[in-house]
Amino acid sequence: MFTHTPHSGSSGALRRTLQIALLAIALPVAIGTSTTHTVAGFSIDGADAQLEPSKRPVIEAAFPRESYRPGTGARLVIFSKQARHVSMQIFRAGTEHQDMKPRDEMYGTAVTNARYLGTVRKGRAIAVSIPDSPSGLYFAKLTGSGNRVGYAPFVLRPRRLGESPVAVVLPTLAWQAYNFHDDNGDGQPDTWYASAKVKSVLLGRPFDQRGVPPNYKYYEQPFLRWLIAKNKDVDYLAQSDVAAANGRKLAASYNLLIFSGHHEYVTDREYDAVVGFRNRGGNLMFLSANNFFWRTVISHNRMTRVAKWRDVGHPEAALIGVQYIGNDDGTHRGAYRVRNTRSTPWLFAGTNLAKGSSFSNFGIEIDKTAPSSPRGTRVLAELPNLLGPGRTGQMTYYEKGGAKVFAVGAFTLAEDVWQTPVDVMIENLWTRLSKP
Repeated sequence: MFTHTPHSGSSGALRRTLQIALLAIALPVAIGTSTTHTVAGFSIDGADAQLEPSKRPVIEAAFPRESYRPGTGARLVIFSKQARHVSMQIFRAGTEHQDMKPRDEMYGTAVTNARYLGTVRKGRAIAVSIPDSPSGLYFAKLTGSGNRVGYAPFVLRPRRLGESPVAVVLPTLAWQAYNFHDDNGDGQPDTWYASAKVKSVLLGRPFDQRGVPPNYKYYEQPFLRWLIAKNKDVDYLAQSDVAAANGRKLAASYNLLIFSGHHEYVTDREYDAVVGFRNRGGNLMFLSANNFFWRTVISHNRMTRVAKWRDVGHPEAALIGVQYIGNDDGTHRGAYRVRNTRSTPWLFAGTNLAKGSSFSNFGIEIDKTAPSSPRGTRVLAELPNLLGPGRTGQMTYYEKGGAKVFAVGAFTLAEDVWQTPVDVMIENLWTRLSKP
């Protein structure tokens, strides 16, 4: 439901021509819901402007699956028409010590030697040995003549669930929903955010930023770096891994599930598994906003959004504590104002924050409590009237049946994890929620 607006001082997103503006007027507007369509470079009805696909030389390739087990085999499918003198190497993401600069690059540490592939053409499937390495986010980096580069990320899941007591669930379906890749070469990005005519999106395709997932620079990379730098013991899961499990299995495997990114698109199986996990005392941590919004169906490797979960009797707030209420192109960001420290003193310990204190810079999209929020949900901090009178973002916490659930309610704690006092707050959350 979003694209990122940089902090003040960063360059704004590109704007397209009058032709695109006219298209924007023609498409439906849905204020306060997550139905925004964004044509590359132009905001159609509420999300801030989407940057155009990378113009730098690229080798397009992708893994068909979201995740793989260590030591197994995989296929890497080439989507470029042709590339010469191509080499491939596997890296682990998040081991780097610096922020990303361009959004169409990925950094990390090599875990295999470079492998020469020669000339590759569209449709070629390359056999890849998945490294026998720790769970994490990995990517194949392809380089070729003409300074061509491409990235093909995949999640390396654990050999079995529960190798670590905490799991980070990456938003692999949202990545594809916001993927502005032109699959058929007709000049039109193949996502419903570019055209209302698009009803489904292909999974297992390259991302338009030379293979880098949308907004990875802002919402995944800082948190991945933090997890690795702090030696956090975690399993990394794709959404398909959660869907393949169930609540009982997840609860037997993990104390805590962390949703660090924009977890907007969710299948029935994943939804039931996470609710079942919570109902069995599993803890949840939501570090961004607009989660569990769209019910999706996957068939023949294509994802279709079919309804908002709140419209089929499953409002997000019943699980998360808050639910999406709107965005304004990301033009308004503000400091969270602490409202309540007495009910969760452990969260604010060591932060020097007190009632009325302000911190960090949040916004883009915001969530708020709803009648379906679990009884006893506590509002910890607010973004007062950020999007207008009464349209206030809220940070919440509740406990239910032994489960502890935290939600930040805006974008995003994960991005600011290296900043004080957010770093202290996340450490406090980790201490509290990573235990049964």
